[in-house]
Amino acid sequence: MRIPGSGKLKRIAKRVRNRIAPPGLILMYHRVTEIEFDPWKLCVSPAYFAEHLQVLQKLGCAVRLQQLNQTLKNGKRPHRQVVITFDDGYTDNLYNAKPLLEKYEIPATIFLTTGYMQQKREFWSDELERILLQPGTLPEVLSLNINGTSYEWKLDATNDSEKSNNLDLLHTNERYSLYYSLYELLYPLSAIERSHLLDQLLLWANKKPELRSTHRMMTIKELSTLQPGNIIEIGGHTVTHPFLATISPEQQLHEIQENKIQLEEIFGQTIESFAYPHGNYNSETSDLVRQAGFTCACTTNANIVGKNSDRFQLPRFAVENCNGEEFAKQLSKWFLN
Repeated sequence: MRIPGSGKLKRIAKRVRNRIAPPGLILMYHRVTEIEFDPWKLCVSPAYFAEHLQVLQKLGCAVRLQQLNQTLKNGKRPHRQVVITFDDGYTDNLYNAKPLLEKYEIPATIFLTTGYMQQKREFWSDELERILLQPGTLPEVLSLNINGTSYEWKLDATNDSEKSNNLDLLHTNERYSLYYSLYELLYPLSAIERSHLLDQLLLWANKKPELRSTHRMMTIKELSTLQPGNIIEIGGHTVTHPFLATISPEQQLHEIQENKIQLEEIFGQTIESFAYPHGNYNSETSDLVRQAGFTCACTTNANIVGKNSDRFQLPRFAVENCNGEEFAKQLSKWFLN
């Protein structure tokens, strides 16, 4: 029998318990840099990231992901443990984030997508952004056949991009609308199909493939300077960064397993941690990650890590570009979540 008000009482009890014995938190970063345009709000400035690390250093609560994983394996509550993670493997992780992590002696896990390490092209969503959102005039009509369906978009003749990080403005600009529409249509495709369509878009926009220094992934040579150890842990993030739940189990296993093999060859050590690209997975995916030999996996579900958290569905909080004071407030709020 459900007691009226029991749900509210449970929430109050949870907040009291979290106040007395704060749970664990996993923080998700992507980039530590400042770029002109950041449509997905993935960047934290180096100055703000340093302030975040100062807050964590004062709290004395930062641990390695595998340390938190071991706490859960031992059946214990990750009391006030905070883990820093990075997704994808942009070069700023090496040149901007790593020196700061070393300075403040805060460990972090970097989840690497191996398929982009030797490519001469940018990550596909970055390339889409460069084609559609960078200044310049585009043709007035775009026609594409995507997965057997014909699409046509019309752009205003004066369609110069208005660069802005204001999301309200983003959604009112037709170029941004086109960007997000194409993103939704392209992400379920295979890497080969997506690359073919990006080639068509480049031809339509009269642009060439380019690898901006601000949007590079780390190369294999640069990875050798990461020196995994007490500060940096390496984790798997697939070969081509697909939405795993949208592809067949065989393709999923290849993406997960091949990525692990490549990383273990590069670093000469066992890779134990994994993060689902885009936070996209299903129960089959987490089984495949376990089968491939990983011991834990991170999602993008925003929540605390408790004693009974599934080690293959670990939640993470995405950190935005904010100063140390705002970051400290956010941490307190998350601890009481």
